[in-house]
Amino acid sequence: MTYIVTGAAGFIGANLVKALNERGITDIVAVDNLANAGKFRNLVDCEISEYLDKTTFLDLIESGTIDADIAAIFHEGACSDTMETDGRYMMENNYRYSLALLEYCQEEDVPFLYASSASVYGGGSIFKESREFEAPLNVYGYSKFLFDQAVRRTMHDQSAQIVGFRYFNVYGPRESHKGRMASVAFHFFNQYRAGGKVRLFEGCDGHADGEQRRDFISVEDVVKVNLFFLDHPKLSGIFNLGAGRSQSFNDVAVAAVNACRAGDDKPALDLAGLKAAGAIEYIAFPEQLKGKYQSFTQADVANLREAGYAEEFLTVEQGVARYVEWLAKARE
Repeated sequence: MTYIVTGAAGFIGANLVKALNERGITDIVAVDNLANAGKFRNLVDCEISEYLDKTTFLDLIESGTIDADIAAIFHEGACSDTMETDGRYMMENNYRYSLALLEYCQEEDVPFLYASSASVYGGGSIFKESREFEAPLNVYGYSKFLFDQAVRRTMHDQSAQIVGFRYFNVYGPRESHKGRMASVAFHFFNQYRAGGKVRLFEGCDGHADGEQRRDFISVEDVVKVNLFFLDHPKLSGIFNLGAGRSQSFNDVAVAAVNACRAGDDKPALDLAGLKAAGAIEYIAFPEQLKGKYQSFTQADVANLREAGYAEEFLTVEQGVARYVEWLAKARE
């Protein structure tokens, strides 16, 4: 049977393809838009059976002419730029595209596992999968929110598994193509290697310098959760996918810098020591992000645990150290 991964050359999509390969699955149709051609590198060490451009794939879906016995669709393809201001593009790419795949999967009884986002919660302080806590701050968040609403309506008479994952701050291998939208762990690694220091935002929204807090989750854990639901096709719903803990940007910076220092056979330092050494500095909070920035996130993972997912999630200290080691090897 064939597995379809949209956004397959992207960050989470490519990691899913690799994980399926590790299970011995190679009958995979990789769907993406390679206008950003450099993304192909994410699939170089992966095995796929076919590549389709997103528009070609969507045409096949909408015409009902796709020729494959589909085991599941992992829908990771989306515009994830939270600063994108073209609302028409965002809604067409994130909402309409997703809706077409949802309708197809329900008609053909195909499991549908898709990427939602913690951005649906906006600036709120409660991160639970319930309508009253959802108030996106930008059109990206709104596109994800609106599709989740469509999914909720479909759940009442679904014919096949539907699972939405509200990803929190994901970091890890195969994200370099994202540029400024890559994780802070990625940027901190590159900043430190380039100049011996990392830069964090000064305080905002009542937080001290670098103390804005997010729920950071390794892509390793994200993939594990996706595959858990693939293995349990009777489970459906919309689930937060974060570590269930918030950690500060300072924590990420300390973990990234100390992982780099370990690679250089230098001892680890705490935050105060790294600031004293000039390895951490703070820059003014950008005007364009004021009012559009989540200064705190922490996934409520009760529903995920109730669904049966029991594995522990990597902490920032564990996950970032592993990621920095991977980045360092990739540079060799």
